[in-house]
Amino acid sequence: MKPLLCTIGLISIIILFGFSIEPEQAVIKNKADLGKKLFSEKILSKDSSVSCASCHIPSYAFADTLAFSRGIEGKLTKRNTPSVLNMKNRPYYFWDGRAASLEEQSLMPIINPDEMGLPIEEAISRLNSSAEYKMLFKKIFNQKPDAKNLAAAFAAFEETLETVDSKFDDWSNDLKKFTPAEERGRVLFVGDKAKCFDCHRMEDFTTDEFKNIGLYNAADLNDAGLFNISKKETDLGKFKTPGLRNIAVTAPYMHNGMLKTLEDVVDYYNNPQQFVPHAINIDDALKKPLGLTDNEKKDIVTFLRTLTDKAYLK
Repeated sequence: MKPLLCTIGLISIIILFGFSIEPEQAVIKNKADLGKKLFSEKILSKDSSVSCASCHIPSYAFADTLAFSRGIEGKLTKRNTPSVLNMKNRPYYFWDGRAASLEEQSLMPIINPDEMGLPIEEAISRLNSSAEYKMLFKKIFNQKPDAKNLAAAFAAFEETLETVDSKFDDWSNDLKKFTPAEERGRVLFVGDKAKCFDCHRMEDFTTDEFKNIGLYNAADLNDAGLFNISKKETDLGKFKTPGLRNIAVTAPYMHNGMLKTLEDVVDYYNNPQQFVPHAINIDDALKKPLGLTDNEKKDIVTFLRTLTDKAYLK
């Protein structure tokens, strides 16, 4: 049968028997699939202009390329957008740890007035007004959209975003050798001189602790971090230690995006006081310069680049 006749025949069968072709539904097979679709859904923002993926850009390891992301009406976020990769095993979320689960975290950007600016009730109403989403939520959850299953879908998708296919992983599994510079950087990274390993260890290169690395002076750097949540003076200027997987593709860096390159980051840690002379409550480990040479700093950066998953190599 010729292609045109095939098409006409198929249409006739659909009309005759009431079948429907739903290509979008066909690819949404589970909660993670639905969460992935919702991650790029702009109707979840007040003016339908942005989605989660607008700030968590997939091609940049689900981070942004700006110091502060742009939300609805061009509003700037208060902090740099972190990657959402490798979040499955984190004990809390956001720079200040204010969310205790992926489900709780997932809804906060929707209601944030500088990000998506939409009450959750309105977001749910919009989903229920969509024949497609009503059908998809019924298929996956056997329920109409609500806040609980919306959060569950987001969380299920983010739990799939684990990366363990970097050159470092090949090295640790004896599949590939490091170059001399990469190995020198690794030795420095885990050693007492650079002190990187004190905070960036475990599988995702984070202890998930809160640290003050010297980026708070109550003047031009006035984001108090964890203190805003705990109200404890000892938490002034403390922020959650981020993981370092894919760090080479998530610039700019720090909670305020003030450092543009990995080289800037290593320079900063080598002597924080040179950047912020009157930091308040800085951790003891950073009160004295590390004394890294220019070559040692280059080697550390070279090692950090081995943590990039192959999916994000450019």
